[in-house]
Amino acid sequence: MKLSEELIWRGFMAETTIKDPATLDTRENKKFYFGADPSADSLTIGNLAALMMCACFVRHGYKPYLLVGGATGQIGDPKETGERELKSLEEVAHNKACIKKQMEAVISPDGAANTKNDGDPDNDNYELTMVDNYDWFKDINYLDFLRTVGKTFSMTQLLDRKFIQSRIGEGGSGISYAEFSYALIQGYDFWHLYKEYGIDLQLCGADQYGNASTGISLIRKNEGAEADVWSIPLVIDPVTGRKFGKSEGNAVWLAGSDNGSGNFTSVFDFYQFWLNQPDESVEYLIKIYTVYSKEEIEKILAEHKEHPELRIAQKALAKGATEVVHGVTSAQAAITLTEILFGNKKLGMLSETEIEGIALLLPTIKLNEERMQISLVDVLVESGLVSSKTEARTMIKQNAISVNGEKVTDENYIVMSLSIIKRGKNKFALVK
Repeated sequence: MKLSEELIWRGFMAETTIKDPATLDTRENKKFYFGADPSADSLTIGNLAALMMCACFVRHGYKPYLLVGGATGQIGDPKETGERELKSLEEVAHNKACIKKQMEAVISPDGAANTKNDGDPDNDNYELTMVDNYDWFKDINYLDFLRTVGKTFSMTQLLDRKFIQSRIGEGGSGISYAEFSYALIQGYDFWHLYKEYGIDLQLCGADQYGNASTGISLIRKNEGAEADVWSIPLVIDPVTGRKFGKSEGNAVWLAGSDNGSGNFTSVFDFYQFWLNQPDESVEYLIKIYTVYSKEEIEKILAEHKEHPELRIAQKALAKGATEVVHGVTSAQAAITLTEILFGNKKLGMLSETEIEGIALLLPTIKLNEERMQISLVDVLVESGLVSSKTEARTMIKQNAISVNGEKVTDENYIVMSLSIIKRGKNKFALVK
């Protein structure tokens, strides 16, 4: 399948300056850049969709340049509802370091860009280049910026933007000069990368298409050259109609552990999110969030249609998406843990490798020669399932605690062997 065909088949095409997608297949300059601002210390699955689009370009021979917005992150990408709260410089630096790792993980040679994440060095036929727009904005002269960039755009052109109209129209919240100028800053990024690296293609989410287009104007007016923008539609939950993103309050984060802000989704919960998708969503999502081929997906969906009760498509989606973000080992551990908690697999059936795998996913208490047993109350406190021994005893008395699938109401219960402790519906710990 050619690049243009795969992009359309996976749903990776929204607004674009490219009139004929087929020209992407024979484009002479195969470089692109994609940017993300450090507005949080983790990206979400909304951002992941765009990174999967980038990976698609990489699989077809394009060289990726990933931009982390150390400069634009200090301003804040304008939204339709109101001003963003400014981040401190320390917070921006922290967030920048975190999302840089996440972007690299997905697009790296052994990430989603490799069709099967197989680690084969023969597939590692490109270099990933990370850039930070703070590097070229930190010393820029304001008057020079106004002369070279600000003079290029008319107020009318900027005021026509949809998000500007919603902010300054009747009932709008208004907009600061800083956020109003965001589009010019992003446009300058594109121009700078064109001059420094010869990049003439920007990939982005559909909500960034207008901002990205400012770079095309700068390149055309200052370099006498043409450039393009290709955008991906915002991913919308087919059932709820809400987009996948942190602004909707339904964020699923790529971070598997806390980077300091609480913006994380555990590997197990990440896997469960995809596993619990309804049938009407799974065909749409499996094309976006996995690197299975068209033939593989058609086979998965056909088998699912024959036996929907087995949830074959959901399992394939959950496995594929988790492998992309957290790796093959963590994905397999999530599968094993799911089979133990909700299937017929027993702890005693696990190999040492499998036990070590699920130990990476759950708070784990280790038994040894010095401590060969531990009270259930202490397990609950030490694992963080409760905040105090008093709460632990209360949970036990209220029939809210299970050990290896069996309810325990004895607050003096002792754990002496490999066990999974469960609090409520979805909080777990391991004793090993």
